[in-house]
Amino acid sequence: MVVGIEANPAQLDPRYATDANGVRIGNLIYNSLLRTDENMRLQTELAESWRRIDPQTFEFTLRPNVQFHDGRPLTAADVKFTFESILDPAHRSPKRALLKPLESIELAGSHRLVFHLNAPHAPFVEHFTLGIVPQGSPPDSRPPPGSGPFMLETFESGENVTLKTNPNYWESKPALAGVLFKIVPDAMVRALEFKQGAIDFMQNDLEPDMLPWLQKLAAVEVSAHQGTTFQYLGINLTHPILRQIKVRQALAHAIDRQRIIRHLLKDAAIAANGLISPLNEAYDKIVKVWPYDPAKAKQLLDEAGFRDPDGDGPMPRFRLSYKTTNIDLRRRIAEALKEQLLQVGIELEIRSYEWGTFFSDVKKGNFHLYSLAWVGVRDPDIQFQIFHSASVPPNGDNRGRYANPQVDRLLDQGRLTLDPSERRRIYGAVQRLIAEDLPYVPLWWQKNIVVKKTNIQGFVPYPDGDLISLKNVTLH
Repeated sequence: MVVGIEANPAQLDPRYATDANGVRIGNLIYNSLLRTDENMRLQTELAESWRRIDPQTFEFTLRPNVQFHDGRPLTAADVKFTFESILDPAHRSPKRALLKPLESIELAGSHRLVFHLNAPHAPFVEHFTLGIVPQGSPPDSRPPPGSGPFMLETFESGENVTLKTNPNYWESKPALAGVLFKIVPDAMVRALEFKQGAIDFMQNDLEPDMLPWLQKLAAVEVSAHQGTTFQYLGINLTHPILRQIKVRQALAHAIDRQRIIRHLLKDAAIAANGLISPLNEAYDKIVKVWPYDPAKAKQLLDEAGFRDPDGDGPMPRFRLSYKTTNIDLRRRIAEALKEQLLQVGIELEIRSYEWGTFFSDVKKGNFHLYSLAWVGVRDPDIQFQIFHSASVPPNGDNRGRYANPQVDRLLDQGRLTLDPSERRRIYGAVQRLIAEDLPYVPLWWQKNIVVKKTNIQGFVPYPDGDLISLKNVTLH
């Protein structure tokens, strides 16, 4: 089966992979102790059983008879090695900071191990979804063997990644002989290759304008599924104009999300009121929504002291720059935002860059406004990384320099609280405060769009775009 993807996976080794394609392809090669299912709930994978002994201690018993692709048995020593190699500063894993609460790992037998944390840390359980590699696997070389349903056959950078079925997979051998991920950067070329039969399956990475055309093709199925990927407008809160709450509220009221979703995204998204989506059990239903209301936006700008110079709108109240990538759809969204903000007297200067330059500027805080998406949001603790005042880069992703002592206290508390209902209360309060303060202007949650040949049966879409259900796919 041939899957069309937009970009080369930067890394497949689960200790280093952070890009979406690297993680999604890697999940087919590497098993983890736990794995999230299609309902975003944690299930056992390599773990036969597990328990939290106390707030700082976890015990895992592994499945017997699991083998790596090279035939070596997978044991507790491999799990211990994987976590410790991420923590080794010499290996420079981008995931090292996530494992800071881990104090030690104790081997309690060939298939049993105990994790000891240095303090209670409720979201740590999320990190048991890290892919496991064999003991002794060196860093930064060819991806090591995994124990997953597929094994890596070839990785031709910029061309394709070929996986073949693992005949000894512990669960059950996949029906597919293999999966070839074909890297085609241009969305139009990808769609044409799909039409001609050179590609069998695509998920997302499609221009919305192409969907009606693809739906008319013979023996093709196009489906949309609610997702958790969150698109937002990022704001530099150190900017003298943007640090004013009424200006941020005006931005939120000035954007007609529904119009952009309908016309540019072809309904492949749902208007969002925050990072945490309704699919997440931590979602708070009473989070404030900022409806499209240009009259209210103008009133707020007047109150903030940025009055319309002429009273009828031709002169801007102030100018801001907006950074985005040079992908066509992103530029069209930028033009729509520019037009909508101009209606309330805010002039946007659009600056588009190739991805590397754009993302480098965002990480440095070199922007007024920008737009990006958070992918794979599950545990609400991700808000610590994004909104806690201690998470300003390089310590986290608080790129807009947001600081609210009340939010900090709640996020600290959320990490120490193990009771699920208490965590929901804490993170509900965080969501409500963030919605009022607007360090981000929420835009939309993207739907996952699956385009496939009708002979592909058994694919189950996941809210975060994971492709793990390819292990259950059959071709008819």
